[in-house]
Amino acid sequence: MSTVMFVMSLLLACAMIASAYVALRGQSLSMAVLAAGAVSLFASVMFVLLAAPDVAMTEAAIGSGLTTFLFFFVMGRVKGGKDD
Repeated sequence: MSTVMFVMSLLLACAMIASAYVALRGQSLSMAVLAAGAVSLFASVMFVLLAAPDVAMTEAAIGSGLTTFLFFFVMGRVKGGKDD
């Protein structure tokens, strides 16, 4: 593994850890959903670096795109309140 690839992998791993921390400790639910989507997006870039483009495309489409959209869609449909 080359030095540039190692540094990029290390930066992506740190970004994934930071995004996961924001997802766990975030103040709002929207921020947590976006941070979880960012973790998935960083994971898909990591898969590209590891020469697994098919897994990267699946992770980007399902993990980052569809799941984030689905969370926001459901959050918009669910009404939060004391009566629920």
